[in-house]
Amino acid sequence: MGQTVGGLLDATARRWPDGEALVIPHQQVHWTWATLRDNAHAIGAGLLALGLEPGDRVGMLAPNCAEWVVVQFGTACAGLILVNINPASRAPNLEYALNKSGCRALVTATSFKSSDYISMLRGIAPELHSGTPGALCLDRFPTLNILINLGEDSVDGFLRYPDVVSGANKAWLDRLDQVSAQLDFDDPINIQFTSGTTGVPKAATLTHHNIVNNAWLSGSIMRFSEADRLCIPVPMYHCFGMVLGTLLCVAHGATMVFPSAGFDAGAVLESVEAERCTAIHGVPTMFIAELDHPDFGRRDLSSLRTGIMAGAPCPVELMQRVMQEMHLEDITIGYGMTETGPLSTQTLVDDPVELRVGTVGRALPHTEIKIVDKDGRILPPGEPGELCTRGYCVMRGYWDDPERTSQEIDAAHWIRSGDIATLDDNGYVRIEGRIKDMVIRGGENIYPREIEAFLYTHPAVEQVEVFGVPDKKYGEEVAAWIRLQPGDAVDEEGIRDFCQGKLEYFKIPRYIRFVEEFPMTITGKVQKFVMRERMAEELGCTAKEHA
Repeated sequence: MGQTVGGLLDATARRWPDGEALVIPHQQVHWTWATLRDNAHAIGAGLLALGLEPGDRVGMLAPNCAEWVVVQFGTACAGLILVNINPASRAPNLEYALNKSGCRALVTATSFKSSDYISMLRGIAPELHSGTPGALCLDRFPTLNILINLGEDSVDGFLRYPDVVSGANKAWLDRLDQVSAQLDFDDPINIQFTSGTTGVPKAATLTHHNIVNNAWLSGSIMRFSEADRLCIPVPMYHCFGMVLGTLLCVAHGATMVFPSAGFDAGAVLESVEAERCTAIHGVPTMFIAELDHPDFGRRDLSSLRTGIMAGAPCPVELMQRVMQEMHLEDITIGYGMTETGPLSTQTLVDDPVELRVGTVGRALPHTEIKIVDKDGRILPPGEPGELCTRGYCVMRGYWDDPERTSQEIDAAHWIRSGDIATLDDNGYVRIEGRIKDMVIRGGENIYPREIEAFLYTHPAVEQVEVFGVPDKKYGEEVAAWIRLQPGDAVDEEGIRDFCQGKLEYFKIPRYIRFVEEFPMTITGKVQKFVMRERMAEELGCTAKEHA
């Protein structure tokens, strides 16, 4: 599809002007497609009126809200590159993201949870109190001239969001139309930072073509239409929210439903019931929280049929529960990464159940995948190696970082995933785990996901994460953190007895800890490197070389 993000919204609004586009209960928002388009055009024109030019970068720092969606599409219409900033960011990360991408403007919420964004910015740039709103000159932000506050109150140095919108007079709306008409679908339109758990975050730069087609194809696989209503509990700053969430709905005319500003399992269940959602997205930990919520049995979820589970390994037992207990008979598993905007593979709704719960599907249309060894040679079916992707979905590169780009994308435009996978004769992919997560015990390569999949078959286990910790004798040993089902009890020896005769002896966890929660990112991904560090400290060894 040779379409820009803004062009896609305009086409959808022309086709279904009175269709319900956006529902956000906590903001009392029920907008039609025509309303969403008009709001997006207004903020886009308002940003141009401030002196921003196509190609300038605009940061967005906020939890899920209507303004996030409006800014996403408004910047796209104006040819401005949206920079997604994690709402959990602290001052150093915020400063890095703004300066790395060279943002000229930042749209920010006042605060969210424990983060006070206004105070954070004042701490980095104390001269804000005397700065001229819209024409700032900040010592530590060489390119940042414009700060826009989503709150109602006036704040020194900040423009108010409603005032920016009100600047969109007819002349600037006409200018927006001119800019939109000149945009090319291969232009960069979005910068998303990788998690940075093992180093400095990388700024993946995506084009209209990357994300519009990924959204369209993924929605087509789920057989989305204007009759669907998607519950979106995943964060907008992540590809899962803004590509597979909002953009997917725009591509198919489906309604977007945001249950809360941040993930809240109770609000998800309430919204699905109240809004009769037909689809829901989430990472595995979100589905676990929804299934275990006290209100789960009291909510009518019978309207659900499909969605995407992705972002982390999806346990077979969890997929089966979701299909049976949440009525998600057509749920799909997706696999990819930020740099592939985001999906490379996805299961089909009519795939046999064993493939839908045991694989991440096949390559999406117009996407190629291959499995290679450490020397880059393609491996035969069934042999584990690193998964690589090529196609329209692969990003342009990392922003202002040609060296790191060349390290990840080769001359033939294949991008490395860092994941170990196998590919069968029919093209179905199974993810074995991260290369960095692979445990090497006494020369034996151990894939944590295999052990996790087995331990999930224990009736008392609700969630399990397996990783390696340093060991003087074997190099590494296997450790497992386990959260038990409510009301169930089992001890370490009970877990090991369960493994005896079913797992090879060297795969049976030497260290087992029972926990109530796991360290996680805001997107619900478990941080194994944090667990590894904590275990190494407990055991009196260092985990740095294994992190």
